[in-house]
Amino acid sequence: MNVLIVGGGGREHAMAWKASQSSLVNKVYAAPGSDGMSAVAECVPIDAMDYEALASFAKENDVALTLVGPEQPLVGGIVDVFSANGLKVFGPSKAAAQIEGSKSFAKALMEKYEIPTSHYQTFTDYQAASDYLQKVGAPIVLKADGLAAGKGVIVALTMEEAERGLKAIMKDKQFADAGSRVVIEEYLEGEEFSLMALVNGENVFPLAIAQDHKRAYEGDKGPNTGGMGAYSPVPQISKAVVDEAVGTILKPTASGMVKDGCTFTGILYAGLILTQAGPKVIEFNCRFGDPETQVVLPRMQSDFIQVVLDILDGKQPELEWSDKTAVGVVLASAGYPGSYKKAEKLGNLDALPEEALLFHAGTKKSGTDWLTNGGRVLLVTRLGDDLRSARDAVNHDLESIQTDAVFFRKDIGHHALEASGQK
Repeated sequence: MNVLIVGGGGREHAMAWKASQSSLVNKVYAAPGSDGMSAVAECVPIDAMDYEALASFAKENDVALTLVGPEQPLVGGIVDVFSANGLKVFGPSKAAAQIEGSKSFAKALMEKYEIPTSHYQTFTDYQAASDYLQKVGAPIVLKADGLAAGKGVIVALTMEEAERGLKAIMKDKQFADAGSRVVIEEYLEGEEFSLMALVNGENVFPLAIAQDHKRAYEGDKGPNTGGMGAYSPVPQISKAVVDEAVGTILKPTASGMVKDGCTFTGILYAGLILTQAGPKVIEFNCRFGDPETQVVLPRMQSDFIQVVLDILDGKQPELEWSDKTAVGVVLASAGYPGSYKKAEKLGNLDALPEEALLFHAGTKKSGTDWLTNGGRVLLVTRLGDDLRSARDAVNHDLESIQTDAVFFRKDIGHHALEASGQK
């Protein structure tokens, strides 16, 4: 069969890489794909937001299954267009994708179905939001309601940070229209983890958990980014906690969406935090996490495409996982998540060892040279017998291709090491 991956980032590279390993797959297409993805997929120059053109391509090229990577086309309704054309696609409808497209929608759903999350209020009026801030104080979390590429969240530890953040979202329009509505919610303390599940209606199949590192700099300092690295498994989060999260969060969410007439099919991502009262939801996404996908899929020993087809057909999928630890670290452009230069030359990527899994996110090829073409440039994943050996290998790989134009965090996974008494 032929498979189409919609998107062109690191997450989509990992999806295409995994799909290309399936015994069921003849050809993998990626639209628009990237220079880096061309090793595992035939790239097609169609924008991820051009739903009609993508559907036409899928029909003309006998595509039996389409997987959508980024949130923007999902929130925009690509799945509805594909479904209307009789095409098999794994992803949520426009109505279901609101769980990521509108944080206030997600909060209202959780409140209705008693899914554990932080207390919150939603505002469209700046003065009302400011008055509420004065009432509740800091620490507090501010979220632009709409899509903001993973950067629309401000964790304010002081009132000064909170006031500055609210002004940036609602008055300065730092996140454009995504900030026309703001969700102000209780600050939760605890260990964070990412729990993704493959969902079809009320059928929920959890994947191996991961932990993402959002802050730009080592020691979890600096501004929030789209993610600077991730690792899986997460030893400090027990199986009992994961089981509790599946039972109290994922399953009631899927069931609630069926009841509300917006049945979810696709990848439901839950960003969770383990509080003293148990796991609670920080955020929901309607697609694979990035960079979590780049460490979870390398640990999946099952045929990824077979798993997706089984779920779409209402069957029980076989999900098997490697016992090894996967660590993935992002190489980012200097200045990210703020302004940064493009077309900066990278080190020799061909010099990376075969065991290093290289997922391109924002690169471009010029002759034999690889150049930067985005904020998050690439991610390298290593599988190891333990977290430290995997991380050491990744750090060594990235040091070999680093230039002054890029940087990376060397401490990915430090929470797990500290929990086990290491540094």
